[in-house]
Amino acid sequence: MGFELTYELVAILFAVAVLAGFIDSIAGGGGLLTIPALMWAGLPPTAALATNKLQACGGSFFASLYFIRKGMVKLSDMKLAILCAFIGSAIGTIAVQQIDTAFLEVLLPFLMLAIGGYFLFSKKISEDDKHQVFGPGLFALTAALGVGLYDGFFGPGTGSFFALAFVSLAGYGLAKATAHAKVLNFSTNIASLIFFALGGKVFWVLGGIMLVGQAIGATLGSKMVLTKGTKIIKPLVVTMSVAMSVKLLSNQYDLLFWL
Repeated sequence: MGFELTYELVAILFAVAVLAGFIDSIAGGGGLLTIPALMWAGLPPTAALATNKLQACGGSFFASLYFIRKGMVKLSDMKLAILCAFIGSAIGTIAVQQIDTAFLEVLLPFLMLAIGGYFLFSKKISEDDKHQVFGPGLFALTAALGVGLYDGFFGPGTGSFFALAFVSLAGYGLAKATAHAKVLNFSTNIASLIFFALGGKVFWVLGGIMLVGQAIGATLGSKMVLTKGTKIIKPLVVTMSVAMSVKLLSNQYDLLFWL
């Protein structure tokens, strides 16, 4: 893979995964930390993306498990949404190997800024459930499928997109939306991982080590969602949305510079 798996490298990437898992379980955007870290370690871009999906599965699984055990999520009510998110992600992962994603790189920073603005200024953002716009079936066939497709195809900010959909379309309070978003994010991560693995892109040892770190960080972050709720979720979602926008825009300017 072009790098040596030293103890120092393992320790650094493990710590990055813990922090990313914590952030991801609350607001999404942990990939801002893990993908650059994996590329810094020496993995090529495709292998970094694939290995990132493996370690992300740890965070989203343990966050989902925590929320389910605490009664925040009922899986029986989410079966169709989970299936649609999985299918969407599988299609997206296959498509990304065939289609140029340059147009998304241009559009996404502004979408992330819009999400940050919505969470910052919208009066709908609270702990209380609001009016439901979409029923479970329609939500699954639109939001779950669409965001799942996006996650497999591109990925950054998926947790924020799911949370936004649950707040604005399903009428969920912010903590409840965050909990349900992690379940769908786990479904999309698994689907994407399967198809990356079939292509032989996953670095299993390093990804497995980081998965453990993600699990620790996600468990700690999930507890914060239940104890702090909107007080911690809103600022982190806004912060991560802005950070993702800045990161994506800087990547574009770096590319233009080198061209």
